[in-house]
Amino acid sequence: MEYEEEQVKVDKNFPLFSRKTKPITTPKPLPKEQQQRQRQRQEVEKETNSNPTPTHITFSDLGLAEWAIKTCKELGMKNPTPVQRHCIPRILSGQDVLGLAQTGSGKTAAFALPILHRLAEDPYGVSCLVVTPTRELAFQLAEQFRALGSCLNLRCAVVVGGMDMINQTKSLMQRPHVVIATPGRIKVLIEQNPDLPPVFSRTKFLVLDEADRVLDVGFEEELKAIFQCLPKNRQTLLFSATMTSNLKTLLELSANKAYFYEAYEGFKTVESLKQQYIFIPKNVKDVYLQYILSKIKDIGVRSAIIFVSTCRICQLLGLLLEELEIDAASLHSYKSQSLRLSSLHKFKSGQVPILVATDVASRGLDIPTVDLVINYDIPRYPQDYVHRVGRTARAGRGGLAVSFVTQNDVNLIHEIEAVLGKQLEKFECKENEVLDNITKVYKAKRVASMKMMDDGFEEKAESRKAQKLKMQNERKGRNKKRKRERATKDIEA
Repeated sequence: MEYEEEQVKVDKNFPLFSRKTKPITTPKPLPKEQQQRQRQRQEVEKETNSNPTPTHITFSDLGLAEWAIKTCKELGMKNPTPVQRHCIPRILSGQDVLGLAQTGSGKTAAFALPILHRLAEDPYGVSCLVVTPTRELAFQLAEQFRALGSCLNLRCAVVVGGMDMINQTKSLMQRPHVVIATPGRIKVLIEQNPDLPPVFSRTKFLVLDEADRVLDVGFEEELKAIFQCLPKNRQTLLFSATMTSNLKTLLELSANKAYFYEAYEGFKTVESLKQQYIFIPKNVKDVYLQYILSKIKDIGVRSAIIFVSTCRICQLLGLLLEELEIDAASLHSYKSQSLRLSSLHKFKSGQVPILVATDVASRGLDIPTVDLVINYDIPRYPQDYVHRVGRTARAGRGGLAVSFVTQNDVNLIHEIEAVLGKQLEKFECKENEVLDNITKVYKAKRVASMKMMDDGFEEKAESRKAQKLKMQNERKGRNKKRKRERATKDIEA
C-alpha cells in the first residue's frame, strides 16, 4: 500500500496557504461527475462588485456581535462599504479571503471587525498576527484595532524595526490579543528567542495588509520564518489595493474554499480625485513647488503630502522648506524611528500642514485632512502612482493630485495614463508669476545643501547603503546554499 503526504502550496519556497494532514492512503479515482463537483467546490469563489452598499443594509446584517455594531455607530460608521459588506460575512464563516479594493474603501475594518468578533468569543492568546510592509502603517493599524476593539480591553502589540527589541520580546511574551508587525523585525525576534514561536501556536488569523507589497520577493525569507510558527488551520486574509500574480496564485491554491472580492478591474483611482500635471524644466521644480505651497490656503487645501523618489531629496526638500519659512515635516527611512513617528504625529495632528515623504508614506496611511498630493518625482511604476494619490480623496471626499513632469518623465506619465485609462489635465499657472521667487528659492536651496553637509547626511547615507548591501549579499549567499542543498537532495533521490 502506498502512502503520501498531502500538502497544498505554491512551490517549495512559498507555502503561504500550506496545510499538512496526516499520511493517507492513495484514493481510488473518482467517477467523472464526482471529480467535476469536487473541482467546483475547490475553485476560488470570485465576486466583483464596486456598487455602493444599499442604505437598508447595516452592520447588523453582516453577522457581527451587538457590541461591534454599537462601536461602529460610535465611530460614525453608518453603513458598511462594499468591501466590508462582502468580506465580513465570509471571514466570519471561516473562509480565506482576498479583498482587493481601492485606497480609502475601508479595508482595515473589513478584516478587523470579524477578527475582533471572534476574539471576543475566545480572548486567550495571540488571536491575530497582522503583517504590514511599513512601520508607519503598523502604528496606524494598531490605532484602528484599538478604536474598533475599545470595549474589549484589547491588548495590541506593535513590533517594528528601530525600536527596543528586549521590550518587544517582553510584550510578545505577555501574549497580546493582536500583534501587528513588519516582516523583518518579527523574523529576527522569532529566530533569536526560542520561547517566542509557541506564543503564536493558537493564532487564528494571519493578515497580510498591503499584501502585494508584503509578498514581494524581498520578504520571502521573513514570511517563511513567520509561517513556520503559525498553526496550519489558521485563516489567511489578504488585503490590497493592487493585484499581482503572486496574490492570485496563492489564493487559488488555498486549502480552504477561498473567497476573492475585487471591487474593480486593474488599477483605478477614485472619481472624486482631480489629477493634473505641470510640464516644467527640471532645474525649476523647487520654484514651482514653493509657488504651489504658497497658494494652498487660497485653493482650500488643509494639508498636503509631497512625494519624492529618494531619502536624500526628501531631506533636502525638508530643509529647503524650512529656509523658505514653510512649516513642513519630512519622513524617510534614513530617519530614526522616533523621528519618523514625531514627523507623522506633527502632520496628522495639524501642527504642520505639509509632509515631504518617500514611498514609506504611500500605502495605507489615512489622514482625512490631506486635500493635495504632489508628485515632485514621478514614480517608476504606475501602481506606486495609484498608491500615492490614494492618500487624498478618501472615503468619498474630494482631492487634488499634481505631478511635476520633466522631459525625462514623459514616458513614465504616458504609461501611468495608459494604465489609468485617462489623461491627466494641465495645471494652469502663470509662469512669470511662478518665477518671481526664483532667486529666493535658489539661495534657500544653497543654504539647505550646506546644512545637509554639516549634518553629515552623506556619510550616514553611505553607511546605510553599505549595511543594506551587506544584508543583500548575505541573503543571496543563503539562497545559493539552499539551492545547492535542494539540488543535492534531488540527485540523491
